[in-house]
Amino acid sequence: MIKVLIVDDHEMVRLGISTYLGVQPDLEVVAQATDGQQGLDMALALRPDVILMDLVMPNMDGIESTKRILKAWPKARIIILTSFIDDEKVYPAIEAGAASYILKTATAEEIANAIRQTAKGESVLEPQVTTKMMNRLTQKQQPALYDDLTNREREVLQLIAQGKSNQEIATALFITLKTVKTHVSNILAKLEVEDRTQAAIYAFKHDLVKDDQA
Repeated sequence: MIKVLIVDDHEMVRLGISTYLGVQPDLEVVAQATDGQQGLDMALALRPDVILMDLVMPNMDGIESTKRILKAWPKARIIILTSFIDDEKVYPAIEAGAASYILKTATAEEIANAIRQTAKGESVLEPQVTTKMMNRLTQKQQPALYDDLTNREREVLQLIAQGKSNQEIATALFITLKTVKTHVSNILAKLEVEDRTQAAIYAFKHDLVKDDQA
């Protein structure tokens, strides 16, 4: 028997889900909480197999409740059940440690199946959430343009950001003017900018200029 705790501030949502789960032979609703704080207290006291957690609630929201439950009880399996699919809710919820994320537009059968899968250690994510997480992962894995700069090119970029001319850069680094021009050309190409001013802006924007040289 899979024991379930429902945490939601809407009575009709709790009643509807509880009624459906109550007739399932393998599911049992052991308690219902009306806000995140109560959900936290009940979760730690009852240790249910799965927690259905709403996001927007009074006293303590679902994200904070999820964080606190998992901090005190890392093995908790929490399903976010919400109406929200925006980035400000999805990312913090997943990062808080929620195992699954489904929408309230899901059917009662889909919610029941999500509970079963989550109890087995699987994750059930709304397709839109999966897409968001994959896109974010791809963005994180994308190397920054400045990663392609050599150490010498970074030194030249530092001096460009200080407003130094090519001749001044050559003097400072003890290299020829022709070499400086080659480095500058490479920097502009690698950073995908059109001129020295844009390169300088890029350097400041990405914190590539050391404080003692800025």
